[in-house]
Amino acid sequence: MNNITDQLSFENTEIAFRHSSNADLKRAYWLFRVINVNFLVKVGPPITNFAMKLHLPIKGLIKATIFKHFCGGETIRECENTIRSLAEGKVGTILDYSIEGEDDEEVFDNTRDEIIRTIKRAVKDSSIPITVFKVTGVIRFGLLEKLDAGVDLSGAEQAEWQKAQARVLAICDKAHSVGIPVMVDAEETWIQKTIDALALDMMQQFNKEKAIVYNTYQLYRHDKLQSIKDDHIAAQKSGFILGAKLVRGAYMEKERKRAEEKGYPSPIQPDKQSADRDYDAALDYCTDHIDDIAFVAGTHNEDSCRFLADLMDKKGIDHKNPHVYFSQLLGMSDNLSFNLADADYNVAKYVPYGPIKAVLPYLFRRAQENTAIAGQMSRELSLIVKEVKRRRLVN
Repeated sequence: MNNITDQLSFENTEIAFRHSSNADLKRAYWLFRVINVNFLVKVGPPITNFAMKLHLPIKGLIKATIFKHFCGGETIRECENTIRSLAEGKVGTILDYSIEGEDDEEVFDNTRDEIIRTIKRAVKDSSIPITVFKVTGVIRFGLLEKLDAGVDLSGAEQAEWQKAQARVLAICDKAHSVGIPVMVDAEETWIQKTIDALALDMMQQFNKEKAIVYNTYQLYRHDKLQSIKDDHIAAQKSGFILGAKLVRGAYMEKERKRAEEKGYPSPIQPDKQSADRDYDAALDYCTDHIDDIAFVAGTHNEDSCRFLADLMDKKGIDHKNPHVYFSQLLGMSDNLSFNLADADYNVAKYVPYGPIKAVLPYLFRRAQENTAIAGQMSRELSLIVKEVKRRRLVN
């Protein structure tokens, strides 16, 4: 195996933006300049929602700018160009049907069917190595909240819960039957216990021979490193492969605010250093048990990406080991995704898609989260500027 992490560079913008046309690059430049302005990110969502309610002609503008940059399209078919473009740079696609915040049984059934369509699209196509779904896309949030809180369900709610579990089972069963891994996204702490139990149950059923179902561990929570270890012990006892997606987390401000309002200890790490420490410790633990843990490192953190690349070389893990994937979001951290792929690591981008109006909450959250990450937008912008200059698109 080649030890090339010494040569691995996240500064190579030629490789990072090889898939981007000059027009793409210019659009990204202006988009990240706007996102860098916190005021616009804060006032944008209410103004956009107001305009959409009045049926003002704003949809075209959104689709040509922020939607085009961060999403693959409104349908799987519209994502095909993105899938091809990423594959040319040896980066896989994770089709992410980004509908959220619904509470209608018919919508839940339709979402289940759409997730299954993403799994079918991935069959016999190495450019779509993994699929994903969000449990609140197929189960009502309020029901999950009651289950997590240990509240007794009514007869109607018990019937609803049976139907809800059947949707999750249908998705995982399809993934298993065609051999395509499916990740269960993490959500808020006050519904996560039920999601964790569901995911572990699915792993017990479907991960006997191959990692099919992956649960997500948010390492900005102070208890999640231990959760990985506990679930690994459970997997060893029951004879299945643990599937884990490792992320830092996406609900920090909401979590801290709720904990303060309701008077319970915050589940979030006390500082960023603690989250970084636990994230890298999770990478170390998973690579120590690479035969019976398959994991996806979902991170935009350059230090963690390099740490994992170094761990793999140090522990003699092949870059193409199917139990290790790096993952980033479409439209972000191309310097990580494409340079890692160029060095022959397994890499896949989350490619959100869905009707523009339904995907808007995802897009707004993305912009707001990233302005909250100190330096992230400035880093994105500096890399784009570097490539713009390299191509001599500006004087």
